[in-house]
Amino acid sequence: MSLSAVSNQNFPWDLSVQYIKKVGPARAILFGKLNIQTLEDLLYFLPFRYEDRTEIKKIGSLVQGEEQTVYGEIISISLIQTARKNMQIVEALIRDDTGVLLAKWFNQPYLQKTFKKGDDIMVSGKVRTGFYSRSHLEMESPQYERIDADEPQLHMGRIVPVYHETKGLTSRQIRSIIWMLLNQYGSAIPEILPASLIEKYQFLPLSKAICELHFPEKGASLPLLNTGKTLMHQRLAFDELFLLEIGLGFRKNQVETKEKGIAFNTASSLVTRFLGHLPFQLTSAQTRVFSEITKDMAAEFPMHRLIQGDVGSGKTIVAMMAILIAIENGFQAALMVPTEILAEQHTLNLAPYFEALGLSLLLLASDMKKKEKEIALTRIAAGEVDLVIGTHALIQETVAFKKLGLVVVDEQHKFGVLQRARLSDKGCNPREGHRPDILVMTATPIPRTLALTVYGDLNLSVIDRLPPGRTPIQTRLFYGKGRAQAYQLLEEELRRGRQGYLVCPLIEKSEALDLKAAQTIAASLTTGFFSHRRIGLLHGRLKREEKEAVMRAFREGQIDILVTTTVIEVGIDLPNATVMMIEHAERFGLAQLHQLRGRVGRGAERSYCFLIAEFAQSQEARARLQVMQQSTDGFKIAEEDLKIRGPGEFFGTKQSGLPELKVANLLRDAMLLESARTEAFCWVTADPRLDQPKSVSLRAALERKWKGKIEWLAVG
Repeated sequence: MSLSAVSNQNFPWDLSVQYIKKVGPARAILFGKLNIQTLEDLLYFLPFRYEDRTEIKKIGSLVQGEEQTVYGEIISISLIQTARKNMQIVEALIRDDTGVLLAKWFNQPYLQKTFKKGDDIMVSGKVRTGFYSRSHLEMESPQYERIDADEPQLHMGRIVPVYHETKGLTSRQIRSIIWMLLNQYGSAIPEILPASLIEKYQFLPLSKAICELHFPEKGASLPLLNTGKTLMHQRLAFDELFLLEIGLGFRKNQVETKEKGIAFNTASSLVTRFLGHLPFQLTSAQTRVFSEITKDMAAEFPMHRLIQGDVGSGKTIVAMMAILIAIENGFQAALMVPTEILAEQHTLNLAPYFEALGLSLLLLASDMKKKEKEIALTRIAAGEVDLVIGTHALIQETVAFKKLGLVVVDEQHKFGVLQRARLSDKGCNPREGHRPDILVMTATPIPRTLALTVYGDLNLSVIDRLPPGRTPIQTRLFYGKGRAQAYQLLEEELRRGRQGYLVCPLIEKSEALDLKAAQTIAASLTTGFFSHRRIGLLHGRLKREEKEAVMRAFREGQIDILVTTTVIEVGIDLPNATVMMIEHAERFGLAQLHQLRGRVGRGAERSYCFLIAEFAQSQEARARLQVMQQSTDGFKIAEEDLKIRGPGEFFGTKQSGLPELKVANLLRDAMLLESARTEAFCWVTADPRLDQPKSVSLRAALERKWKGKIEWLAVG
């Protein structure tokens, strides 16, 4: 790459992509569809795979059916218009000293003017015998490059980068644009990492890593390139992870040193009385985690803690104890959950305990009548409600607390960081200057290191034991006609006085998707195999009163089979329900299947999960169903889910509010992540405000990477 006149101090990271050579306003719009807005975005828009086009074959030695590259001279070029399909075909006859090859391109008439007789050309594609004669060979729609001695070879004769495309913008065009971009700016790309870390880990210079990832040097390993394991990938991945962890470390440091919290008195008579009402004793894991929580609550800065535990491990009980401490200290608490049904279930489950303890709780639902909601908001603002339970409704501007001391967020992976922060803001008292404690719960078990990344501003507690007396759930897979056998097994459980769930992916039948709909199945069961049974129907479109009535009837044993959608994915705890039957199981994600299965097995009786699937499945779907049959361990399932889906989708980075990882893979780069986290937190400890000269480039990069991602990350 040629030297650039651009100064390292003024490198134009934020330059709009439209001002890059060969882009312009029209192409900038197309790049926008690929989420590329700036020069920096384009530099980090790495190839998703590479093709080896270094081996040039003679035409006479081409093998049919294989991808090959040849070099020759165009001896004729023509445009053919077919009458039958109104198709335009450009045909080029290419010759070398061993034979002749016909190259064809469909509906690209401009190529007739692109190529000229006598041009030297390189083409790459799959070779086949001619349509009219088996004596000559053809390539249909091959990749091509005119050979000019004065021009670099970008598309042939090398390891060629292949980029994600969008309509109107091909990988070939992107390749040419990035080549010119690197020619202009490549050697001037400034370092972001401190020199001490580059030296410590023997990293490649950033400019070299970026340039060689776009255009690998001769002899580069194709397998390493395609698996993201080159030294270039490692350099960029470490940069990304280090900046991510710097941001998380900075945020954590701000919380623990700058924000004033509430120093709760954690000796609670309410907790003692509550434990006396429970029909069981806490597990050692629950006791340990509660001890970690009380230590945080007693401190002067706000608690930011994550409780991680598998389905049924008893997270809600521990959260309830923390809520009681806040209430006994004269504060209100808020419990935010992802679905209305879960909010309703928490309300029904906790109401008897609150009544026994002489406390008040309120469900803030989105479908409340206007007058009912006004009364509820007035009571919350006046401090008349000890615990408020709700969904996103809790973060609406109209909701105001008199004295919010604790925020509990259930199923954190369903919420973004910003939503968590907005609820926390409702407890910020300008006069007293304190912020509420935050307790987050998730039933998505993930490896500790990855949890520390996704929830990096939280301290982590793990409930790693299930309550005693639980019998492992048996999981069985049925196809098509096997449904009758599954129904028979369900009937046997019902005869024993048990109950069951039947989960469907849709509410009503859809013409677009041939999936079993909840309403259709409920109707067919009522008139068919289970006509003698009491069938209930539960889904998200029911009014709150209707949902409550259905769940109450199911809880009281007045319903044998509850036909439902995934609204019961979390939070429902009914020990007498021993069968979970999931229709179209191949359409559900692994984490969701595990959550649904966790609705049974709540008592000492043996429970079952029946997966009903169709034969037409993707490879991923088959892998998910296989994992479900092999394991009930949430951590093992999460590990397999990571492998199947990949970390980006698994964690939902858009939802989490974290900067998107474009190079790093949290699974593949776990060891890099460990190092990056250690180095980042050490750096923030040494330079808490990131205002020392050694942090200038880091600070600038941090502001760019986290811009708009976490609005409360005020660097400065």
